[in-house]
Amino acid sequence: MKASRIAASGVLAASAVVVLSAPAFAHVSVQPEGEAAKGGYATIDFKVPNERDDASTTKLEVNFPAEHPLASVMPQPLDGWTVKVTKSKLAKPLEMHGEKIDEAVTKVTWTATGKGVEPGFFQKFPLSVGQLPEDADQLVFKAIQTYDNKEVVRWIEPQKEGEEEPENPAPALTLSTASEDGHHGSTAEDASADSASAAKDTEASASSDSSDSTARVLAIVGIVVGAAGVAYGVLAGRRRTNA
Repeated sequence: MKASRIAASGVLAASAVVVLSAPAFAHVSVQPEGEAAKGGYATIDFKVPNERDDASTTKLEVNFPAEHPLASVMPQPLDGWTVKVTKSKLAKPLEMHGEKIDEAVTKVTWTATGKGVEPGFFQKFPLSVGQLPEDADQLVFKAIQTYDNKEVVRWIEPQKEGEEEPENPAPALTLSTASEDGHHGSTAEDASADSASAAKDTEASASSDSSDSTARVLAIVGIVVGAAGVAYGVLAGRRRTNA
């Protein structure tokens, strides 16, 4: 009986943890694939979970921060969704790679052409963005999630330092510091170098495995030959004794 009560208490406690922690994972969020370094380019994913049991998410609108405009924003095609990138003129032009940019992306909108994000599922919406600002530690995006029952949830409340998480927090992308050599993220050259390094490691590993296998074989042969020699010596000694 005591064991049953302990088990029941454990189940209730676990259920309480799940219930209490669920809301923290239910809001729209943004995370980089790898890192998002200041001054560089990154691929970021907006993760949209469905919070409703009787409706599907059919539209996501992400508004970009006006104080840190991004000139380059490229969406990845998604099956079952159309995407629209909205640009606006900048009051103060940006300079990128020696060229002046007078407009930047202010909004990206995904609209479902099918069922959208159904209850019990989530969807990632990837974007390639840059050039990331060098004078900011994070970028705050305001997201609007629309369901097929016309319900709209606005994830637009910024997180204030030292305060509890708001009810509808805005997705925030944390920016990392660029390395001292000025490296801002992954490049094609890095990928090629990594592949070459991996190939060398594989070749070295194969060579090492081959050498180890050869050494093991020679050791076993040596043991067998040594054992045969000992046996021959014993037999020879017995023959001399009998003679």
